[in-house]
Amino acid sequence: MQNRSQINLFSNRVKWLLVLLLVNIATARAAVPLPVTPKFRIIVLAEAGGIHQPFVEAAKIWLDKLASENNFAVDYIQNTDQIDDAFLSHYQVFIQLNYPPYNWTSAAQAAFIKYIEEGKGGWIGFHHATLLGEFDGFKIWPWFSTFMGGIRFTDYIPRFADGRVTVEDPSHPAMKGVATPFLVQKEEWYTWDKSPRPNVHVLASVNENTYSPDTKTKMGDHPVIWSNEHYKARNIYIFMGHHPDLFQNSAFTTIFRNSIFWAAHQ
Repeated sequence: MQNRSQINLFSNRVKWLLVLLLVNIATARAAVPLPVTPKFRIIVLAEAGGIHQPFVEAAKIWLDKLASENNFAVDYIQNTDQIDDAFLSHYQVFIQLNYPPYNWTSAAQAAFIKYIEEGKGGWIGFHHATLLGEFDGFKIWPWFSTFMGGIRFTDYIPRFADGRVTVEDPSHPAMKGVATPFLVQKEEWYTWDKSPRPNVHVLASVNENTYSPDTKTKMGDHPVIWSNEHYKARNIYIFMGHHPDLFQNSAFTTIFRNSIFWAAHQ
């Protein structure tokens, strides 16, 4: 009888230990947060190296923080080798972070054109995205020139100038909460062979009379932020993008943030 009692006691202890073990496992599982599916995904085609590298690196830090706070995902590439229809199908927004409109593979060009023309995702382009012409042995990309309003790059201000930017359409979602005019410091201010205004929806322009120091490199009507509504994709070009200090400019970061959520249909 004593042996049987001892066996029963041991058995009961084992049962209780198993119950406690299962409870602890369940509690531990409950404490581990389940992976959250991102609301949307962004692919960033970033210029590698060169004078714009500090801006690109600052943009990555800012983007990663914004993504973490707002539950979206960001991936980065530095050339167009991976880009095709299948690759772009994973992304709802394409950011052209100072990557120029040349030195793209033919497959990447075809996939990007389809992405924009069929509205498969949104697009945000910065600065170098309008370096349209013959550069580094590459010819101008006619489709991209048309996408940007039919323009061709002509000149820039190599020693930089401050300038005041006027918001022309405060009702556009990308311009929400942006004071006008706002100051942009130490920018190159590209000029093109003509204003894109007749072919695009201008959201903001720089007042060349506010350049400091003054310069002869001017084009008159000078849009710097616009969208081409002839394409299905939500798209916006933001000229500014030379110095990392732009991420200390609240107007610039507000426009960038607004543009991301607008392009992603959020």
